[in-house]
Amino acid sequence: MTSALTPDQISRVKATAPVFAEHGATITKHFYRRMFANRPELRNLFNQTHQESGSQADVLARAVYAYAANIDNLGALGSAVGRITHKHASLNIRPEHYPIVGENLLASVVEVLGDAVDAATLEAWRAAYAQLAQIMIGAEAKLYDNAAWSGYRPFIVSRKVVESDEITSFYLTPADGAQAAGFEPGQYVTVKRYVGELGVDQPRQYSLSDAPHGKWLRISVKREAGNEAVPAGRLSTLLHEGVEEGSIVEVTAPMGDFRLDRTKSTPVVLISGGVGITPMMSMLSTLAAEGSTRRVAFVHACRNGKVHAFKQWLAQTLATNANVSRAVFYEEVGATDRQGVDYDFEGRIDFSRIAEQAVLPDADYYLCGPMAFMQAQRDALVALGVDPARIHSEVFGSGALA
Repeated sequence: MTSALTPDQISRVKATAPVFAEHGATITKHFYRRMFANRPELRNLFNQTHQESGSQADVLARAVYAYAANIDNLGALGSAVGRITHKHASLNIRPEHYPIVGENLLASVVEVLGDAVDAATLEAWRAAYAQLAQIMIGAEAKLYDNAAWSGYRPFIVSRKVVESDEITSFYLTPADGAQAAGFEPGQYVTVKRYVGELGVDQPRQYSLSDAPHGKWLRISVKREAGNEAVPAGRLSTLLHEGVEEGSIVEVTAPMGDFRLDRTKSTPVVLISGGVGITPMMSMLSTLAAEGSTRRVAFVHACRNGKVHAFKQWLAQTLATNANVSRAVFYEEVGATDRQGVDYDFEGRIDFSRIAEQAVLPDADYYLCGPMAFMQAQRDALVALGVDPARIHSEVFGSGALA
C-alpha cells in the first residue's frame, strides 16, 4: 500500500498546479515522445491519430492539472476518474503499465522545467502519482473482475450492413461459438486492428448499437472521410473497406459508465447527433424489448437523409411503442427528404420547438455526438431549467463537457 501524502507534499503539489495550467501540454507532449522512444511497444495501446493531433497530450495535461488542483479534495474530480478507469479497462491497461508511465512522466517534468522543480517538489509529485496509480489500479481491478472476459477476444463478423452513406453496422459473434456477452445499454467495446502504415495495432472504442440479447454484439461505425485539416479515420476506413463478413476482429469486454438507468420509471430523453445515435439505439431497443412504459423522447440531428442511419428501425419502434416520440432535425433538407416521414424539423436542434415533448422536469437526458454538439445541447437544457445532474453524456474524443 502507498502511504498517504504528507501535508507538505499536498501543499507542494497543489502549489505547482498552475505550472501544469501553463506548461502542461508541453510536458505531456514531451512525455509521449519520450515514452514511445523508450517503449515503442506501447504505441499499440494508444490512438496514434490523437498523438499526431496533440489532442491526447492536451487531455492528459488537463487531467494532471485537475488532479494537482484537487489533491486535497479528490472527490471534486467527480465522474472523471470513473470515465478514465472504464476507458483504461477497455484498452486493457494493466498495473504493470503504471510504473512505466510514472517514470517517463516525472522525467519529462524535469527535462522540460529543469531547475524550476526542486527535489522536494519532485518527490511530492512522485508520491502523488503513486497515490493516483493506486486509486486507478484498484478501480480497474474491480472492472476486470466483473468483465465478461479478460483482454482481447476473437469475434467473427457474421453480418455487415450498410446503414447510410457514412455508417455501416458490424454484427460480431464470438469465434468460439459461445453466447455474446451481456452489457448495459450505452456501453462500448474496443476493437483492435493492425494498421500497416503505422506498423502497430490500433484500438478504437465503438458504442454498442443494439439491445443486449446474447446473439451478437453490434457496432455501427461512421467512416471518417477526413479533410484538409483532419486526416481520414484509419480504423473506420479499415473496417469499412477491409473487414468483410467472415473476418475475425479482436474485441475487449463491454465497458463504460455512460449507461441507461434501468431502475427508474421516469421519462427518458435521448439526444444524439450523427453517429452518436448508436448508444441511444441500444437504450431505446432495450426499453422496447423489456416492454417498458416509460415516456421516451428520441431527439436526433444529422445533415440530411443520405447520412441519416436507422430510419426504418426508428419508424418501426415508434409504430409498436406508443410511449415513444421522435423529433428528427435535418440541417440540410435534400430534394427527396420527406418531412413527417424522414425528418420533422429543418435546422439544428431547438428545444423551444419541442419543449412539451422533450423538456420534462423529472426526465433524465442522455447526450451523444460531437463535443460541440453535446455542449450546445447541455447549455440549452440548463438554460431551460434542467438540473445538470440529470444530464448524462458520452465522450470518446478529447475534452469533457463544462
